[in-house]
Amino acid sequence: METVRPIRVLLVDDHEIVRRGLALFLEGFDDMELVGQAGDGEEAVRLCGEVQPDVALMDLVMPMMDGPAAIRRIRELYPAVKVVALTTFRDKELVHSTLQAGAVGFLYKDASIDELAGAIRRAYRGDTVMLAPQAAEALLDLIDERGQENERPATELTAREREVLALLVEGLTNRQIAYRLHVSESTAKQYVRGILSKLNVGSRTEAVAMAVQQGLVD
Repeated sequence: METVRPIRVLLVDDHEIVRRGLALFLEGFDDMELVGQAGDGEEAVRLCGEVQPDVALMDLVMPMMDGPAAIRRIRELYPAVKVVALTTFRDKELVHSTLQAGAVGFLYKDASIDELAGAIRRAYRGDTVMLAPQAAEALLDLIDERGQENERPATELTAREREVLALLVEGLTNRQIAYRLHVSESTAKQYVRGILSKLNVGSRTEAVAMAVQQGLVD
C-alpha cells in the first residue's frame, strides 16, 4: 500500500510568536509537515529553494522584501510552490497586488483552524483561489472603482470564452477545463489569457469576482 506523504508547509511571518502559533497548529494535522520558517520575504525565497515546500503560508507586510514581491519571486523561481497569504491588513490594494503576484489564497489571521487547514489542502491540490469573505468584498469594491475601465470588455467575450469563464467560477484548473471541453491544456490556457485580457483584469480571481458581480455567467 502506497504511503501518502504529508503536505510540506513553509511558514513566513516576521513575528516569531505568530510562527510558533502556526507551527503548533500544523502539528495537529497528520497530513501536514512544517519544513521551514522565514522571518521576511528574502528568507522565504531562499528557503523555497532549500526545503522545497508544497505550500507557503505567507504574511504580507514584512521587512527586507514584502509579501507580494516575495510571492512574485517565488512564482518565477519555484512555480510548483503554492502561496496562501495570511495577514491582518484589510487594504483592497494589498488584496489586489497579492493575487496579481500569484497567491492562490488570501486569508486573515482571524481565520479558524479548519479554514487554514482547508486553504493549505486546496492550494496543494491546485484548486481555485480561496478568498476570505472580507477579501472578496475588497476585491469587488476595487472592481467597482475601476468599473469604467471594465464595462466595455465584458461584452466582447465569445460564447466559448463565457463557457470557460463559467468553469473558472466553478473552480476548475486549466487542466480540468481542458478535460471538460475536450481541448489541450495549452488551448485552455489561451482561453483564460484571452478572458483576463478582455475583462481587463490581472488574475483569475478578479475574473471570477467580475463574472459574479456583473452576471456574466449563468
